[in-house]
Amino acid sequence: MKCNSLEEVRGNIDRIDNEIIKLIAERGTYVVQASTFKKSEDGVKAPNRVEAVIEKVRSKAEEYGANPDMVEALYREMISRFVNMEMEEFKKNEKN
Repeated sequence: MKCNSLEEVRGNIDRIDNEIIKLIAERGTYVVQASTFKKSEDGVKAPNRVEAVIEKVRSKAEEYGANPDMVEALYREMISRFVNMEMEEFKKNEKN
């Protein structure tokens, strides 16, 4: 993991960013699918599920040596965006 140049550091960061983006895209496909199983807007928002995910990712952050507060903030933002996306899908499905 020790890099010998700034270019090597940046190359590794770019590689990791690429993987993160692919995983976010994959997560999004499951979010859209989840909307088809939800019965109400409250089910889409699922605050208890959100808090369970936050608890889990904070624990994983500690396990992997990441800053739990930063991971929580990132996940809260990501979840908020995904809930909005899921809500749009839910409303489309509801009309059909």
